[in-house]
Amino acid sequence: MAHVPQIKVPATYMRGGTSKGVFFNLQDLPAPCQVPGAARDALLLRVIGSPDPYGKQIDGMGGATSSTSKTAILSKSSQPEHDVDYLFGQVSIDKAFVDWSGNCGNLTAAVGSFAISAGLVEASRIPQNGHCTVRIWQANISKTIIAHVPITNGEVQETGDFELDGVTFPAAEVAVEFLNPADEGDGEGGGSMFPTGNLVDDLDVPGVGTFKATMINAGIPTVFVNAADIGYTGTELQDAINGDTKALAMFETIRAYGALRMGLIQDVAEAAKRQHTPKVAFVAPPADYVSSSGKAVAGSDIDLSVRALSMGKLHHAMMGTAAVAIGTAAAIPGTLVNLAAGGGERTAVRFGHPSGTLRVGAEATQTEGDWTVTKAIMSRSARVLMEGWVRVPGDTF
Repeated sequence: MAHVPQIKVPATYMRGGTSKGVFFNLQDLPAPCQVPGAARDALLLRVIGSPDPYGKQIDGMGGATSSTSKTAILSKSSQPEHDVDYLFGQVSIDKAFVDWSGNCGNLTAAVGSFAISAGLVEASRIPQNGHCTVRIWQANISKTIIAHVPITNGEVQETGDFELDGVTFPAAEVAVEFLNPADEGDGEGGGSMFPTGNLVDDLDVPGVGTFKATMINAGIPTVFVNAADIGYTGTELQDAINGDTKALAMFETIRAYGALRMGLIQDVAEAAKRQHTPKVAFVAPPADYVSSSGKAVAGSDIDLSVRALSMGKLHHAMMGTAAVAIGTAAAIPGTLVNLAAGGGERTAVRFGHPSGTLRVGAEATQTEGDWTVTKAIMSRSARVLMEGWVRVPGDTF
């Protein structure tokens, strides 16, 4: 019996923020995989090690969590005044599909670094020392993101003393600006930031109940609910939820009906094929707690507490795109996020998450009753973990 050999595909394994994933230059992919479709999805699934009924991704590069089952494809930008196009693929762990419906804000911190090192940014735009402003076109959501990448002696600086809760070691700080982060979806609100047209809605979730919810399209579609309304304090760590199958089922039901209400799906059954979006998060006023690393977080040091789920599990820190949604919602008086932070006008919040705290800023304005956000800003870090080739069987795609 003949056996096909493995093939090598150039790739870079990177950490971006509190996530990590496999990065590809579009031109390095096998020809059938350079265009969207079944071949590309099959390649990425095999690279990451999915679908894996054991849930471990042992036979691939994935780390068996939503934060480590990620891929990114970069190319010179097709858009004017942009340097690089960035396409994000969230790879399901136990099912055979790649979700292309949203961005990964954490990996975005690594996009600029990869783009510079891969020669996707014009050399004339890279200073000898200082910061290189990388103009990113986020292809999943058609948005502009600006990454300010530190440069030392003409090369990307990766080491530094910037500390990010959820990441063990310090690194160089990368400031990331999400410009006009509100999605232009096709929900009931006619494409507004709030697809239902309201800052707060009564969300009816069969089998769970009816409670207040802020549903927002900014950074990534997100359904915010009050922690107290669903029986939580907002200070929970992963073990309190991820080991509770009943709780996970409840959150998935909330997510599905939130997606339906936001106009992201037409039937709740479609939610199973759209795991990456929307996110579900619960908020609470600030309180003391101990983070997953054992560090004490004082309620006096944060504006509110937020916990969010990604791909069916409570996230160990906070998704970057969800942080954009938090910052945006916090800047708009009357949302559940804003109220949990004490209400009123604000341009930035520091929120507590399972691994510690994060500060995110947003600039919001109201014109004729409609809210717009020009940008959301936060700092992350990024680092190359390994570079070379990934190997997959030659008959993968």
